[in-house]
Amino acid sequence: MRIIAVKTLREFWERNADAEQALKAWYREASEERWKDPAEIKRRYTSADVIPGNRMVFNIKGNSYRLIVKIHCNTGIIYIRFVGTHAEYDKIDAATI
Repeated sequence: MRIIAVKTLREFWERNADAEQALKAWYREASEERWKDPAEIKRRYTSADVIPGNRMVFNIKGNSYRLIVKIHCNTGIIYIRFVGTHAEYDKIDAATI
């Protein structure tokens, strides 16, 4: 998968150093995949949540952080939409961000 806005991840781990390795691991794994549908992603990431708008929420670093991505399986592109703490996540609408 091609991941758009890796800069968002980098900026986040520069502010939250404890998230760096977990985000890098997610990036590495996701960029090597070619997922066909959300069910395939759920098989790999059982704690991930599918939400409206082709979005998925991933728990990062043992559920310390949340990562929202918009996935277009047909084109093989993942757009980083949000990465943050649970408190930050609670303040947004994950389905529209």
